[in-house]
Amino acid sequence: MTMTLKVVVPPHPLIAHWLTILRHANTPPAIYSTALEEIGKWLTYEAVRDWLPHRQEEVDTPNSRTQGTVIEPSVPLIALPELPGGLDLWQGGKQVLPNSHLCIGGVPKEIESNAGIIVYMVQITTGNNLLNTLKLLSKLKVEPKRIRVISTLASKPGLVKVGESTPDLTIYTACIDPELTLTGEINPGIGNPSSRLNTRSPYAH
Repeated sequence: MTMTLKVVVPPHPLIAHWLTILRHANTPPAIYSTALEEIGKWLTYEAVRDWLPHRQEEVDTPNSRTQGTVIEPSVPLIALPELPGGLDLWQGGKQVLPNSHLCIGGVPKEIESNAGIIVYMVQITTGNNLLNTLKLLSKLKVEPKRIRVISTLASKPGLVKVGESTPDLTIYTACIDPELTLTGEINPGIGNPSSRLNTRSPYAH
């Protein structure tokens, strides 16, 4: 069976709204950060819809007994944000994944054999940063099916490069932009997140 990279762009108006805020050149750093958090929250919600481990459990209501669904606590979830902007995405994502374990500073030395991994990257530009993370996870025997990548924005060239190396991966993003500039930025893009999150951002007026 031929494997292909799965890229999901949820048609959610809130995701589109906050992406537009990120694109706007005059958005101040505080609002830019808020927009990343909001997109992180909604993309995480979409990404775990059919992926989050869960089980059926009977519960007693005030009136009777019924069947319910609960998240499976025996399956750990590890959040790997790419700094700095990935941390803002995770700040939103943790609102729908309160039991996830945050790992700052790169991939941990050991990962449980049943753990799910959520990689938070503000942008997938050339694809090189994501591929480096995936290589480290592969060395720890983490299969792509146990990984979800959440990225505000992705370039078409970057996705092509990732798909050539890791075709059975699933990525959730707010939009796919068509090209990269000569300096390696996504076009039309959202600017340089590191600069725009800084209070002395060149985009601020």
